[in-house]
Amino acid sequence: MSMLHTVNKSPFESNGLRSCLAHASKGDTVLLIEDGVYAALKGTAVSGDLWRCRIDVKFCVLGADLAARGLDKGRLIDGIRVVDYGGFVDLVTEHGRTQAWL
Repeated sequence: MSMLHTVNKSPFESNGLRSCLAHASKGDTVLLIEDGVYAALKGTAVSGDLWRCRIDVKFCVLGADLAARGLDKGRLIDGIRVVDYGGFVDLVTEHGRTQAWL
């Protein structure tokens, strides 16, 4: 059964993303929310970590949180899907379990 992982802290201030990626399994999805959206940006110290995991794990980012931080979709790592609040709900219902990484 796949799991939805949510990460709400910046990877530059917390180890939540690192812990999440260490526990994510094939078929899981990671949703970056709040300050976690900074992990989705190209050319950062953590972008390579997401790029390496993308084959087994899907990555999404909450569009409203991107916009709230003045970030453009064009700055995202290729393959990261932007979802709205309805898409967030869909992800929760599609996955059997949800784990929040704080």
